[in-house]
Formats: sequence, C-alpha cells, structure tokens
Amino acid sequence: MNANSQNPIISVRELVAKYGDRTVLDRITFEVNRGEIFIILGGSGCGKSTLLKYMIGLYKPAGGQVDIDDENFSGADEENYNRMLRKIGVMYQSGALFGSMTIQENVRLPLDEYTSLPLEAKNAVVASKLALVGLQDSAFKLPSELSGGMIKRAAIARALALNPAIVFLDEPSAGLDPITSAGLDSTIIELSRNLGITFVIVTHELASIYALADRCIMLDAKTKGIIATGKPADLRDNPPNDLVKSFFHRQPLTS
Repeated sequence: MNANSQNPIISVRELVAKYGDRTVLDRITFEVNRGEIFIILGGSGCGKSTLLKYMIGLYKPAGGQVDIDDENFSGADEENYNRMLRKIGVMYQSGALFGSMTIQENVRLPLDEYTSLPLEAKNAVVASKLALVGLQDSAFKLPSELSGGMIKRAAIARALALNPAIVFLDEPSAGLDPITSAGLDSTIIELSRNLGITFVIVTHELASIYALADRCIMLDAKTKGIIATGKPADLRDNPPNDLVKSFFHRQPLTS
C-alpha cells in the first residue's frame, strides 16, 4: 500500500447531500489518503453514486464541504473550481464515450478542452494513456467496435488524460464477466502502484472490493451515514453490525 495515512488528499467533512427535501447523506465525514485505492460500498439506494457526484463537484452540498489538497473544492468559485478540476479524472458507469468519435478523439477531449498543445503532442499523450490500459491498437476504432471491458478501459484512459492525482470510478465492473472484471481490477492496481494515483471507486462487487481496496467505507440508506470503515477483510472477519456481516458474507438479513 502506497497510501500515506498522514497525508490525506481528500477530506469530506460533515457532508449533507439532498435531493429536494429528501436527505440522502447526513453529516458524513471521512478522509482518503494519498495513493490509496478507496472504495465506497453499500446496498442499492444507500447514496454511493450520489456521494461520488458531490465529491467531483457536480452538486453543491446542503451542508459541510469537500476539500482536495486542503482546499475547499465544493465551495470554490468558478476560477478555482476549474483549476482544481484538473486534479481529478472521472470514469462514469457507462463509460460515457461519444459514439461518433474514435477512441483517440474521445480520450483527447480533456486535452482539447484544457490545454493548448499542438495536435501531434496531444495525440502522443493519448497514445501513452491508451498503452497504459492495454488499448494501444484501438485508437482509431469507434466505441461500437469495442467490448464492454474495452470501453471501460478507454474511459479510464480519458480520465487519465490530464495526469490527475485522483481518479473516480463509478461501478467499473458493472456489466462485465468475472474474467474481464478481474483484468480491469489488475489494471487499476497497476496504475495506482506504478503512477501513485489515488483511486476512489464506487462498487458493490465483492470480488473487486477484496482485490482492490486498501480501505473502504460502507454507507447505509436507513441511517443516511457511514456504518463501517476499514479493510475489507477486517470488516468481513469482524463485522461491526448485522448489515455489514450480511453484505460481506452474501447473506440475507435475519431481522
């Protein structure tokens, strides 16, 4: 584990997330350490993807804040928000690639938007990112020509385009078979360990949780908060409550 426990890169403090009058998350607090693979897990409807959207700045919290590198990201003005946005990359669950654009063009989008590099230089960066995820031979293909796992890899390459310190992944294994999912997990581990990237991953896939997580938090829809924090194996072997036990042992709740 490369994470430095004395050097958090993300701090979520007393965060309140709401949809209209409905509170989804109520005053949750946690930190993500630099260089770790941090997983947000929990059952359906507990607020996992909602939390990710607040952490990447899509929504403003009803209370509390999200800090990145000790700066208030969630409350930043437009200029500072755009500056801090370059520190993060995001892969959405579907991959969110543009179907009419080649993989090269899709991965190049952040470079087109945020840099003034000449086209040749941008394409060289794209080639290096595609090589990192094993898609060096797919630059001129369309998304429709790729498998589900390859689309996820292309989306990760796009998230890496600006060399972010933090990459957020929303359900990266969703819809993938176990072999493809395991290969994607291995790629994420290599990127984290070799490049020092901090990954924040939303998932409920147990195999991926055990393979990837340095540390995780578990959300609960009923309490609207965090009901467990720690290493997956520790939570499996010493669950703090019945819900955590049921989740990690794939058992129905008995009460």
